[in-house]
Amino acid sequence: MASVTGFSSTGGYIASEELEDVVNVSVALEKPLLIRGEPGTGKTLLATAVAQSLGMELITWHVKSTTKAQEGLYTYDTVQRLHDSRFGDGDVHDMERYIKLGPLGEAFERDERCVLLLDEIDKADLEFPNDLLHELDQMRFAVSETGREVSAKHRPVVIITSNAEKELPDAFLRRCVFHYISFPSEDLMERIVRVHYPNLEDTLIARCMERFYELRGFDGLRKKPSTSELIDWVGALSRGGVSEERLKDELPFIGTLIKKEQDLEALARPRRR
Repeated sequence: MASVTGFSSTGGYIASEELEDVVNVSVALEKPLLIRGEPGTGKTLLATAVAQSLGMELITWHVKSTTKAQEGLYTYDTVQRLHDSRFGDGDVHDMERYIKLGPLGEAFERDERCVLLLDEIDKADLEFPNDLLHELDQMRFAVSETGREVSAKHRPVVIITSNAEKELPDAFLRRCVFHYISFPSEDLMERIVRVHYPNLEDTLIARCMERFYELRGFDGLRKKPSTSELIDWVGALSRGGVSEERLKDELPFIGTLIKKEQDLEALARPRRR
């Protein structure tokens, strides 16, 4: 088993101590890390930070509703082979010419250990996670068209994100280290904002935090503003020259924080005292 390699926050990504620990456990155990959390809490960016912190290459597999597990292993280009057979371009008997490795296959064949991100795994159909169980366990697969076995030279650091849109199979969950990224506390959020805007005045950041968490606590919002939206809002305020005093009574550029018409209407209604 590999030793703990020491992931920690980077210049562009502030992780809680708990998150740092769970990443290092996943790296040491060589088990996939399944990350959940509400949108905007930095699930996808975590993989970039881990790769940067550990000095590894990042390979990303963006999962969609139409994605099949096979695509992560390899694809066989039958159309190109048919074209070559009709027009005499190349040796159509050389099947390897028509095999292209997917993200999982690429990660297995890297000469150095890398980070593999499976982003939003729950967007695919229910069988998708089950179809990857063997490959993630054994870190190998066979190319049926050629008989070649693709085996991992080094077990990649696998990070899997989920928005909890679908329940993942128990057999899949048993093979993962799990972590839920809680919404940042005000202290941690301030550290995150300062990474992006190190030169802002303390009073302005403090007022931004105050108004942002007021919004987060407003009853009836269908979509609460996230970390990424706060960063956009602070950037808009900075570029617009908005003062701390103005934020006492106004919420300029609210469209960077609130993204649903119903929420804007709810905020505009007078509140009962």
